[in-house]
Amino acid sequence: MSVSLTLKNISRRYVKDNEEFMAVDNVNLEVNPGEFLTFLGPSGCGKTTTLRMIAGFETPTSGQILMDGVDITHVPANERGLGFVFQNYALFPHMKIFDNVAYGLKIRGESGESMAKKVREALAMVGLTKEENRYPNQLSGGQQQRVALARVLVLRPKLLLMDEPLSNLDAKLRLHMRTEIRRIQRDLGITCLYVTHDQKEALTMSDRIMVMNRGHIDQLGTPMNLYEDPATPFVADFIGQANLIHGKLTAIDDNGFGHFTVAGKELLARMGQQNPPAVGSEALLVIRPENLRMNETENAIPMRIINRLFEGDRIDYHVVIDGINQEKHFSMSVPFLPGTEIVETDTTVSVSFNPQAGVIIKS
Repeated sequence: MSVSLTLKNISRRYVKDNEEFMAVDNVNLEVNPGEFLTFLGPSGCGKTTTLRMIAGFETPTSGQILMDGVDITHVPANERGLGFVFQNYALFPHMKIFDNVAYGLKIRGESGESMAKKVREALAMVGLTKEENRYPNQLSGGQQQRVALARVLVLRPKLLLMDEPLSNLDAKLRLHMRTEIRRIQRDLGITCLYVTHDQKEALTMSDRIMVMNRGHIDQLGTPMNLYEDPATPFVADFIGQANLIHGKLTAIDDNGFGHFTVAGKELLARMGQQNPPAVGSEALLVIRPENLRMNETENAIPMRIINRLFEGDRIDYHVVIDGINQEKHFSMSVPFLPGTEIVETDTTVSVSFNPQAGVIIKS
């Protein structure tokens, strides 16, 4: 059964070396039933601390945690009915897979055919029916992660919490497990909170993403919303690759496009909806590398190529804008197709973009 979750003004303060610091600072959040919500951010931003407070492993310094409207802020972790999947699989090495998955049910006092049926159903969910009589050290890392997931799912938790569950896997297994976890979550309709610092995991798995920075929520929205309309320079830089160009917003035209001036050139771009700057103020133009085009003259600015990298499916060019700080490099990604012209370094080219592909935000 899916549940809703509400965080009201949640904070967590710590004291270190006689100095106080806020690991989580006044976070407010509404999680919908059946939603897959990812907490995304760098190390130390507060995402794991927030998850641990929801789980009951940490107590908030202030604020409330409500599940389906019921205050669980001070309810012990083992009475919250939540499932927690850790970064470390924490499997019992001396127990077979069946017994690892059954452990929580045995603690509850279940046994016999009813328990066995639940264990086999959980193993079937994660595709490990044939592995129930093996030991953890006989399984791959991806299989062990699925056992850890089955051990939680067998308990039918109200809310599934996952803290960096794929960080110990290689790249290929991570890609596979992203798909598996999302499939299982959708099949069960379970509400899931997922912590990661991996932006690709967040973008590919989530219904919504909460980007955290220094204990605060910088932005909360769908993956596409965050990618296309970042609210802050931090979000723009953290979600995917982005060119952040400093300049000035000189006007907004009747079509809603901002007139952005840099190095004596005027460029047109969308106005950010989340955090728009005022006309006449310093601003930031955010453009993704894949949205830049070479040798087109409309909405363009001269740039000099200082390096190029052949990536197989594309060519990544590193460029600088003529007339401004030459230490500030920008990226341009060009698909590599038959007949694609490869431009040499130290060449000045006209670089342009569709005004819809750029967004202007506060700097």
